Amino acid sequence: MSNNEDAGVVDGRRLRSERSRLAIIEAALALQEEGILVPTAKQISDRAGVGMRSFFRHFEDMGALFEAADNQIRDSYEVLFLGGNRGGMLADRIDRAVERHADAYESVKNVVLGTQAQLWRYDILRKNYGRNQRGLRRDLEDWLPELKSVSGETREAVDAIASFEMWNRLRYHQGLSKKSSINILKGLLKSMIDGDRAGS
Repeated sequence: MSNNEDAGVVDGRRLRSERSRLAIIEAALALQEEGILVPTAKQISDRAGVGMRSFFRHFEDMGALFEAADNQIRDSYEVLFLGGNRGGMLADRIDRAVERHADAYESVKNVVLGTQAQLWRYDILRKNYGRNQRGLRRDLEDWLPELKSVSGETREAVDAIASFEMWNRLRYHQGLSKKSSINILKGLLKSMIDGDRAGS
């Protein structure tokens, strides 16, 4: 076999390996989107059409898989929170920020819930989750620069009100509509920030 043929065989194997790896990541994400928040290696392998041996050849454990999945989807999820008209009066910016975050939370709900369910198990998930929380905090301050001058307690309360956890409670634990949940968050944020500014 010539050197060119050897190279072709190696390239073909590498391509098949990369395809299998991508199929595993996409299978894990698809299962989460369907509501299987913590899919097993067997479920993922079956969906991806690969054997268990192939699965663990690519990922030494589930933590490594979730890290790879996070790396693959991070940009597409972060962009859901970016953009929007961030000018105008405070009340208008609060309205637009809440609406944009609500749309994003609806899109990433299952991935976030799946991550939260396994934070206790994997250091990398805790690290990535913390990074995402810091990013959301910075994004909210970009929408609402007034937050830089409120009291520490008010600032932390605003983060809690604007969090995914608050959104998920309103929508899925209290069974409220998206519209009602948005209106509640808008009202809470306006009252909290206006009250702090009036008392300062």
